Amino acid sequence: MSGIANLLIILGFTVVFIIIIVLVLLILYMIFFDRMQKHHAILRNYPVLGRIRYFLEKIGPEMRQYWFNSDNEGKPFSRDDYEHMVKSSKYLRDVIGFGSKRDFDEEGFFVKNSMFPKLAEEEKYDRETKVTTKRYILLKDPLFSQREEKWEDEVSSAFLLDDEEAVIIGPNTKNPFRLKGLIGMSAMSYGSLGKNAITALSEGLAAAKGTWMNTGEGGLSPYHLIGGVDIIMQIGPAMFGVRDSFGEMDWDELKRKSEIPEIKAFEIKLAQGAKTRGGHIDAEKVNPEIAEIRKVVPYKAIDSPNRFHQYNDVKSMCDFIEKIREHTGIPVGIKMVIGGTDSVEELASYMKETGKGPDFISLDGGEGGTGASYQELIDSVGLPIKSALPILVSTLEKYGVRNRVKIIASGKLFTPDRIAIALAMGADLVNIARGFMIAIGCIQTMKCHSNACPVGVATTDPELQKALVIDEKKYRVVNFLVTLRKGLFRISAAAGLDSPIHFQPKHISYKDDKGIVTSLEDIMKEVNGQIGSRQ
Repeated sequence: MSGIANLLIILGFTVVFIIIIVLVLLILYMIFFDRMQKHHAILRNYPVLGRIRYFLEKIGPEMRQYWFNSDNEGKPFSRDDYEHMVKSSKYLRDVIGFGSKRDFDEEGFFVKNSMFPKLAEEEKYDRETKVTTKRYILLKDPLFSQREEKWEDEVSSAFLLDDEEAVIIGPNTKNPFRLKGLIGMSAMSYGSLGKNAITALSEGLAAAKGTWMNTGEGGLSPYHLIGGVDIIMQIGPAMFGVRDSFGEMDWDELKRKSEIPEIKAFEIKLAQGAKTRGGHIDAEKVNPEIAEIRKVVPYKAIDSPNRFHQYNDVKSMCDFIEKIREHTGIPVGIKMVIGGTDSVEELASYMKETGKGPDFISLDGGEGGTGASYQELIDSVGLPIKSALPILVSTLEKYGVRNRVKIIASGKLFTPDRIAIALAMGADLVNIARGFMIAIGCIQTMKCHSNACPVGVATTDPELQKALVIDEKKYRVVNFLVTLRKGLFRISAAAGLDSPIHFQPKHISYKDDKGIVTSLEDIMKEVNGQIGSRQ
């Protein structure tokens, strides 16, 4: 017995000695190497402390995210925002306790509650359509061991609109696009997101029913189609997926795409909130499959132009839209960003004069997300959605063309109250992108542009994509969307409305930082005045 003890002591001392030697050698290496290198000034003077500094700097974002930021501080989404999306997608529940964490001294919008809200049985929605999903039931959540959960089947109402209240895009086209859900997936390309992510989104959205997914400008992939969900195919300036070998529109290919049953509309991308320029995808993401889908060269970085060269004014753009609509027979819209009160004046005027124009406008706010862009564009180009929406609506109303076009709003509209405010401002429908990313596992590492997403969402790396299990994450997509719809009907009832399609400016108040309350009606009148004063 004593022999074993002596052996363990010797082994212990040997291990400690080796560790000390390694540390000494490492420190000596850092001292001599770092003092000789010419790239980092601090390492030349303080090799060891400098290394510690860089290590702490490297882990700083994670430390702030999980330890030092308060629940409402983090950007782009706070811890509260993030957890709300995760919990609704995982547990199909959005109940919280004790009280709000919102700072009620700050300015912001509020939904006006009715003295006589609608009862549950008075809410007007499709009570027949159900969705079958799976959700987790939390059994135990101990501090030092893995939480215990049960995964169970769940049948829920889809919370879709009544048939008579369905939103119809392009009613005068050969094949109008009819929607019973107000919320869909914003543009996210295959290539920016991996195949597992796109597949989980496609299957989850299809299971939730009544919604759509936008392909993004990267073209239509088989993973977008795999679930059978309705699709808006986006066409960017590079015309990925419908381009010929010279980068021009392949009209035969466009026609073939329009005949795919899932494709219900085309969207011409003028700009995106986070990048009012063309798109970008790094070379390492452009694998042969993506290159084939987009009709580009594999493993070569792609920078699409910041506008179409096929047109350079409103007239030629509308002619381009008309040509696509006539060639395909399905609705055609545009995606745009608003920069000022005069941004859509020319378009609205031309629509009035000629009867031409888009069937829908996807309006993206400057607070929207992206896989890759530049700081100056993300932070300072384009108005946020709550400023942009009133401008768009007021301008279209000024020229009497508002009823001809549907408006799809996007820009951090990831909760029912935010969606309700957007609807009251004049949106017909709402797009969400990052909320769905979080539903399928995004943890906000902010590495979307690097192909190194650790949870397999924004990456085409085959190994990293293994983290995303499609047969689990697709149900989280269903749960997130159904929870949003249910919450939207709930907040509508609180405002005295039987359906969220009836939200109007009179149902929203704005409180400034001094506590002064202004109706959204008055704000819209002020915007109308600004728009109407221009000749």
